[in-house]
Amino acid sequence: MNRIEIDFQSCEGCRRCVKACFVNVLSWDREACRPVVAHVEDCVHCNLCELSCPSGSIEVMPDFASLDWTAF
Repeated sequence: MNRIEIDFQSCEGCRRCVKACFVNVLSWDREACRPVVAHVEDCVHCNLCELSCPSGSIEVMPDFASLDWTAF
């Protein structure tokens, strides 16, 4: 399974990562005012959340070993 790490110390709370995630892996925690990884199992490792983060607070680490390579 992919791993997504968020550095909350450097996160600016801009929500760009949540908006960029088209499969809703990330969601917004209104109380804490920060993104949360809600459904990591749905991550397609497109890295749009990581690429959209202006502060570089997100790192997506794909787990290529768990992919079904017969589908390719």
